Amino acid sequence: MLNTLSGRFLILTTVFVMLAEVLIFVPSVARFRQDYLQLRLERAQIASLALLASDSLDAELEAELLENAGVYNVVLRRDEVRQLALSSPIPEPIHATYDLRDGSPLELIRDALGTLVDPQERIIRVIGDPVQQGGLLIEVTMDQGPLRAEMIDYGLRILLLSAVISVVTAALLFAAVQAFLVRPIKRVVAQIRSYADAPEDARRIIAPRAKLLELREAETALQAMETQLTSALRQKDRLAQLGSGVAKVSHDLRNILTSAQLFADRLDSSEDPLVKRMAPKLVGSISRAVNLCESTLAFGRAEEPPPQLARLPLAALVAEVLEAERLAAGEDASVEFEERIPPGLVLRADAEQLYRVLSNLVRNARQAIAATGRAGRVTVSAREDEEAWWISIADTGPGLPPKAREHLFRAFRGGVAKGGSGLGLAIAAELVRGHGGRLDLLRSDEKGTEFAIMLPRSAPHPVTR
Repeated sequence: MLNTLSGRFLILTTVFVMLAEVLIFVPSVARFRQDYLQLRLERAQIASLALLASDSLDAELEAELLENAGVYNVVLRRDEVRQLALSSPIPEPIHATYDLRDGSPLELIRDALGTLVDPQERIIRVIGDPVQQGGLLIEVTMDQGPLRAEMIDYGLRILLLSAVISVVTAALLFAAVQAFLVRPIKRVVAQIRSYADAPEDARRIIAPRAKLLELREAETALQAMETQLTSALRQKDRLAQLGSGVAKVSHDLRNILTSAQLFADRLDSSEDPLVKRMAPKLVGSISRAVNLCESTLAFGRAEEPPPQLARLPLAALVAEVLEAERLAAGEDASVEFEERIPPGLVLRADAEQLYRVLSNLVRNARQAIAATGRAGRVTVSAREDEEAWWISIADTGPGLPPKAREHLFRAFRGGVAKGGSGLGLAIAAELVRGHGGRLDLLRSDEKGTEFAIMLPRSAPHPVTR
């Protein structure tokens, strides 16, 4: 009960209502005490009028008048000279004097609390104004015991009424919280559980219908999240199916390329100079294709194999990439390739994976320039500092369209070339991240596009536990 929202509301409501009743109780008891004392003064004034009506009263009648008024003595001052008085023996000395004529609210509350906490039988003097302008002042002495008993009885009735009000108020608030908060929240929780059982089922996405603004905003946000999650799960399922198909194709393609590799090895014995120059490149290309097929067989695990880091000269690798792109461009002389790699620059990377990254970026740049029908240049440059190696691939093409920039490194969504799958940049970014680096788009405008690869020089620190 204490761990539920409605239970805590019930307890807090009861506590706050009781606190409010206590704040009301203290002034009420003080007011009751003042009214009680004022009533005793009025009765004493009526009793004194009997003395005014006759010159003298016998002792029995005087005692009866004082008993009915509930006091021991009465002093009524009608002018500066004459005083009318009724008196009887006082059992003990006067303990305190209270003047009702000029008491402040705080003083009345203080005197009332003092009366409640004092269990002793006390004799008190009370001074006040006579009613109906019947004199200058009236003064009585009385026993405090009956006053305290009446105050306690009144206080208990007030506390009982407060308890009833608290229970009724708490019950009403409990019912209201159940109806307006707890039930809608439970409905949202039930919907979340239903959606969790089958997140691919779009029919289980919540439809906002709460009347409370805050709860409706929560349902709207939940609807957006569930919609995105369902879409992502569907895309993941499609990717899994595609991965299974690609793995099968890669398996068969690997066998075909292995056979082609065997035939290409025989070209080394040819005496034709052109064949001798092209044969090693053909063998290297087929070997890379076989390795790519091997890597693609792991596509179902949605991960690339970890890079095999080794020191390698960057200039030779870039030259091989550009040579392959020149061959792919064929007789199209509109694209010019330029490399600005320091001859002695050696970095630590996986040669095959870095080749794939550079090949993807250079190929995209070449295709972007060729699509414009104008001449252009692809430039690969590099530098190093104390923390990282930096490789830049820049072109003078038309720049990337805005839609491609929004999802540039996301598979199937960041395609640049028309008809492209959008996998090239996603794979390149993943391979660079596997090296602990990053692939960034530095600029893309009407003057061209530039990508930057950052490969850290230092190895990651081991995690200690």
